Amino acid sequence: MVRLAFCNCSPQQAPALARRLVEENLAACVNILSGVTSFYRWDGQLCEDEEATLLIKTTAEGYEELKEALRSYHSYDVPEIIAVDPKDVDRAYKEWVYEQVR
Repeated sequence: MVRLAFCNCSPQQAPALARRLVEENLAACVNILSGVTSFYRWDGQLCEDEEATLLIKTTAEGYEELKEALRSYHSYDVPEIIAVDPKDVDRAYKEWVYEQVR
């Protein structure tokens, strides 16, 4: 099963993080959505930051290793790591994802 993971990070870290996930065969593809403004509370303070959202395509079987890598490589103390299982994935694309992710 293909799994789509979301992870926000700083715009400066996004390219290196995306590249590393693909180079290490943890993701078949990572899209960087730039220009994201996030509002959240941290340490009791309301924060507003520019971020980039990573759309990470991986497999259900590789997801745990992907999460561990994100926790290890990410600059945030608590990185946002959220995944969904797409209901419908084109068969050829699914095969390609599985070829790319170990």
